[in-house]
Amino acid sequence: MAVKVYVVFYSTYGHVAKLAEEIKKGAASVEGVEVKIWQVPEILSDEVLGKMGAPPKTDAPVITPQELAEADGILFGFPTRFGMMAAQMKAFFDATGGLWREQSLAGKPAGIFYSTGTQGGGQETTPLTAVTQLTHHGMVFVPVGYTFGAKMFGMDSVQGGSPYGAGTFAGDGSRWPTEVELEHAFHQGKYFAGIAKRLKGGSA
Repeated sequence: MAVKVYVVFYSTYGHVAKLAEEIKKGAASVEGVEVKIWQVPEILSDEVLGKMGAPPKTDAPVITPQELAEADGILFGFPTRFGMMAAQMKAFFDATGGLWREQSLAGKPAGIFYSTGTQGGGQETTPLTAVTQLTHHGMVFVPVGYTFGAKMFGMDSVQGGSPYGAGTFAGDGSRWPTEVELEHAFHQGKYFAGIAKRLKGGSA
């Protein structure tokens, strides 16, 4: 049976959605892995989103908490809000109480990717504080570490991401993920899928 990897994200302006697509491609490049991309429910009204200048959502299906249990591994992506995950993703995690009660996600691998507005805006605190959600579910956190290689040490340009996972900087919203950031995301998807496959009993 195929290893099911879910890429579950929230994106206000599209930056995290862009990373999610690359992560999906990376995970899908591993033989025997089936990848599905989802977005979590929006909790802001259309009126508020309009005032924020947020574009229309992607056509990714909206996931319910119960559907998480179908996956063999899950990668969660979200923007930061004051150094922590956005409220939309937190609200989604808050709705997983039933899964927590049954420990339906225990033992499943999980990864994190993210977007921040500035260099000091949470490239490490955002994933670090998110790990508590995974811990209470008994999930196995799979950081990307430094497996992306030499490009993680580049100092010639601004670069998002960290050992926790792939990341990007949105700035005022006009900056989009760079080629290196997208490569990092692809790598994370591929690396994570290989781990999920091994944990399920296959060989990556």
